[in-house]
Amino acid sequence: MTEQCKACGGTGVTDTSQQECPECKGSGKPKSLDLTRMTEKDLGSLLKGGSGCQKCGGSGTITVEQKCQVCGGRGEMISCRVCGQLLGTDIKGDMCASCAKKPLVQKLSPACDTSDMEVEMIYEGVVDSLANFGAFINLNSRTRGLAHQKNLTRTPDVGETIFVQVKHIASNGNIDLVPVILTEYQIIEVEKDIPRTRISALRDHISKLVHISGEVIQIKQTGGPTIFTLADETGTVPCAAFEKAGQRSYPEIESDMIVKVVGELNTRNNELQIEIREIKQMWGADSAAIRDGIENALDKRSEPHDVEFLVESPILEALKPKMRQVAKEIRRAIFHSRPIVLRHHADADGITSAIAIEKAVLPLINEVGGSDAGYHFYRRSPSKAPFYEMVDITRDITFAWDDNARHGQKMPLVLLMDNGSTEEDVPAMLQAKVYGMDMVVVDHHHPDDVVDQYLLAHVNPAHVGGDFGVTTGMLGTEIARMINPDVTEEIKHLPGVSAVGDRSEAPEATKYIELVAPQYSLSDLKDMALALDYEAFWLRFSEGRGITYDILNLGNLKRHRELVPLLVKQANEAIENQLEASLPSVKSQELPSGALLHVLDVENFAHKFTFPPPGKTSGEVHDKLCHKYPDKAIVTLGYGPDFVVLRSRGVLMNIPQMVRELHEEIPEASINGGGHLVVGSIKFVGGLRKEVLAKLAEKIGRAEVRMG
Repeated sequence: MTEQCKACGGTGVTDTSQQECPECKGSGKPKSLDLTRMTEKDLGSLLKGGSGCQKCGGSGTITVEQKCQVCGGRGEMISCRVCGQLLGTDIKGDMCASCAKKPLVQKLSPACDTSDMEVEMIYEGVVDSLANFGAFINLNSRTRGLAHQKNLTRTPDVGETIFVQVKHIASNGNIDLVPVILTEYQIIEVEKDIPRTRISALRDHISKLVHISGEVIQIKQTGGPTIFTLADETGTVPCAAFEKAGQRSYPEIESDMIVKVVGELNTRNNELQIEIREIKQMWGADSAAIRDGIENALDKRSEPHDVEFLVESPILEALKPKMRQVAKEIRRAIFHSRPIVLRHHADADGITSAIAIEKAVLPLINEVGGSDAGYHFYRRSPSKAPFYEMVDITRDITFAWDDNARHGQKMPLVLLMDNGSTEEDVPAMLQAKVYGMDMVVVDHHHPDDVVDQYLLAHVNPAHVGGDFGVTTGMLGTEIARMINPDVTEEIKHLPGVSAVGDRSEAPEATKYIELVAPQYSLSDLKDMALALDYEAFWLRFSEGRGITYDILNLGNLKRHRELVPLLVKQANEAIENQLEASLPSVKSQELPSGALLHVLDVENFAHKFTFPPPGKTSGEVHDKLCHKYPDKAIVTLGYGPDFVVLRSRGVLMNIPQMVRELHEEIPEASINGGGHLVVGSIKFVGGLRKEVLAKLAEKIGRAEVRMG
């Protein structure tokens, strides 16, 4: 075994110096000419009237190298192949003096066969069975020979370990063995000597024995074999090992290890698979070199695609570096077979942003991990609140820990869409950090700087002077195209749905709506957004992939055309029913600023546990009042026992700032919340509701009014 000499860095030289040329004494001119030693070039130079010293080339100096005393100028340290001790520079061969004196006993690794054996060598074996004519001895699980009765000095026991010398290997594979007795010996393991094959080149070796080295990125126990998924610099491949049905093979091998695998390459369901004969963990420089190669290749492969945005937008252009960073982290997770957990707000904007990413990543996940990888390496779940709640992180940690324990999966990358930017997310982020779950955030709620220390990347238009008008659906769609541009045509209408769903008035909203106008009218986009909001209420914590795909025309066109009108009709009927109950109970007053403040007790004057929920009910009431008073600035508050929902038009509030002020002014109310600057929600201790609402009304009254 060899390793690079640390003293000389593998060069074999520790020092160099310039000395006077002994031939020309530093003059650079030849002392005498030997035409037989001159090159054609030197001879030509001589004929032209010039020639230099042949030893120093005319420079007058020569370079003297000092041989490394540690490695003897070899550039590498050689270890004894038996005991591993470093050999001195005076020792020839690959064994130390002590081991060279003792007889060698070779032990065949599981991948070896007769081609790896030598006649007259001594091997370790295990007695398999006895017969009248001798004893059958296993040299490994695939190779066995016969010790004839005439060569046995005693009858060995079945299962006994003995040493045998190979006397003959017949052309048909029969091995003639003679037992030997040794008092001193050295055992060395013989490994199958097969050149390493890169995973990308495996298809040229089907039905052959191959050797690959790489990182274990997943271990999956099936009802039959154990499946180890290996990755190298060029790709991934499943490797199967079988002991007993459902029993874990090679329990010493764990995820993230660098290993060497020798096995037979076959195809299973049209996909490559290696039947493992031998798998071993690698150590030292060999392991480090392979890991470095994998990381470098992974970094290059993870680079996102360079695509032009679907619409022109200075905000998107300013966000492009951060968007590429998010896309790269997602691609890196996919190509490293790291699970992805996608969390999104349960409304039209959150759903469209998440589905855009989902459409981009699932084909890549299945390409890397096989046809069923999407079920093992990806999970999407909605969040009812516009932030990462403790109930969310608790569920995600539970699932991730189970997958880690049962299948050896890495802890996931968590992607938060349409949430994750505010201080309310921090408690969940802290818990995720404990379990090694990295996070990236794509959001358009007003951000708090405190979250950035817990994130790998954070995309938010507020960071570049934008606002919530650039929706998460827009951001998610463009990031999805960076991950996998092949999905562009399928998802390019999602930003328009998110824009009308979040009532964006940004220039980007108009452009995205116009982009898909030939396929979808403004009414079509609004219907899809409303249908998503309506269905999200009933889905609760379920992703509802099939029904949301049908709503967004990503599934069956016939179902899309029948389902969306049905859901819109049901949603509108529910909204009208809610408004009939709620509007008569709205209390109004004009603020000193001239704005109208409308207040609704959604706990007592709205239907509970049905669509629309309190937040959307407040929004629908707000829309009705805006239509009734088109020239007035309006703020609508929908409050319950321990919360208030705010909607505003023409009043320049800063809800996150108001929350911070209220928290300081009424600390006993334990106030938290946030959202956008003029749209959001606040939670508090129910017993202090009057005090909180009074203070909140004062702050709204002092806010600047600006219409138009």
